[in-house]
Amino acid sequence: MEGTESLYDAPASEVQQNESSPRKSTPPPENEEKATHFRFLLSNVEAGSIIGKGGSTINDFQSQSGARIQLSRNYEYFPGTSDRIVTVSGMVDDIMKAIDLILTKLLDEFYAAEGGDVDPQSRIRLVVPNSSCGGIIGKGGVIIKSLIEESHAGIKISPQDNFYPGLHDRLVTVTGTFGEQIKAIEMILLKLVEDPYYQQSVNAAFSYSAVAYNGMNYGPDVVGRKYQNTRFQNKEDRNNSLTIGIPDEHIGIVVGRGGRSIMEISQLSGARVKISDRGDFMSGTSDRKVTITGPQSAVHIAETMISRKVASVSER
Repeated sequence: MEGTESLYDAPASEVQQNESSPRKSTPPPENEEKATHFRFLLSNVEAGSIIGKGGSTINDFQSQSGARIQLSRNYEYFPGTSDRIVTVSGMVDDIMKAIDLILTKLLDEFYAAEGGDVDPQSRIRLVVPNSSCGGIIGKGGVIIKSLIEESHAGIKISPQDNFYPGLHDRLVTVTGTFGEQIKAIEMILLKLVEDPYYQQSVNAAFSYSAVAYNGMNYGPDVVGRKYQNTRFQNKEDRNNSLTIGIPDEHIGIVVGRGGRSIMEISQLSGARVKISDRGDFMSGTSDRKVTITGPQSAVHIAETMISRKVASVSER
């Protein structure tokens, strides 16, 4: 996501009245008595909105819902994304109250201010352990089909990403209107509560930043072509330099809106990233020069992040 684009674009009128919530139509299942947790992703901008000034908003949401709400640190993103991880813990019913509050806040702040169509489609990405995805998919996909039919939401589970050794989570993308998403989220959560392996992961301490940027498996350059790899190492290992070529039409995804993407790449990797001016191409190509400098590990990280961004566009 770029800029202040919100994951949740449903009209505020859908969520302002509790009696219209899709959750109120059925009695709470027995599983709602179990303490558990639920994770999903938010952009930095959205995370700031949920935290509020001095933590006032997140404290208020915890008080109203009875659930505990935690966010990963600023710039500690889920691997392969630029989104922070939100963990909501407590009883199932309390978790759903907290999610309702969070989505309502985002709708009021981002969508309502911009206006829009009635009943728009949007997406939210849930974080689910790989070992628990089978309980959502079911044999032959029978469970996920029933979840889609009942909620009317789109539900897609990402393949396990072997690019990040030590990462055992997958992303479950839920698309649809606000009501459809809430229904699907509750149904998915109730499936997860039934999974003993998922319950065991409630108190598991895990650092996504360690997986994403310390234990990264540096694979071959998939998209950008390497043109030189000249190392000028001093005692402090600060002068490594690598120049790769990126097709001119894909430079925008590397730079990002207002330079956001390239700034995040530099901040997360610790490397300096410089892009050649327009028209300044690699000899005999239409590829712009992207020069990465810094410690060797930082250069590798930045190169990998850039390649993944470009690959995501090329595969569409």
